[in-house]
Amino acid sequence: MPQAIPTPGEVVQKVLQNLSDADTVNALIAPDAVYVSLNFDNPELERILPWTGTNHGAASFTEALGRMFTYWELVSFEPTDFLEEGDKVAVFGKFTYRSRTVGKVVTSPFAIFAKVSDGLITYLQFMEDTYATASSFRASGTWVVHNDPAGSPFEV
Repeated sequence: MPQAIPTPGEVVQKVLQNLSDADTVNALIAPDAVYVSLNFDNPELERILPWTGTNHGAASFTEALGRMFTYWELVSFEPTDFLEEGDKVAVFGKFTYRSRTVGKVVTSPFAIFAKVSDGLITYLQFMEDTYATASSFRASGTWVVHNDPAGSPFEV
């Protein structure tokens, strides 16, 4: 008897439950999948978080995860809400990372949007509080920010 194809939500949940298991993740990602991490293309951010931007192929998922877990220790990953409609899945929650270089701990909300076809993820977009996660690597220095047209610059 043929094995039933899991629902799109089941596929995404299995990947999220096995983030450190490259074999499981690779088995659930389409060979031509697209992975968008935080933005489509931002070279400055990519210097800080090298896995960001638009990535192609199943290997891009496991390479990104491997790099993230080299840079950060995952303290907690807590999906709280799953929405599924047809081939689309949205996941919301929060995670906590500890920078392996400077030891700074940050907690961020996250949102994932995925498309699944025939039991494989074909598209996944991951969003987080990028300011918080990038700042987990801040070793020193400040920014001079001028955001309010009626205000003055200030240091962060």
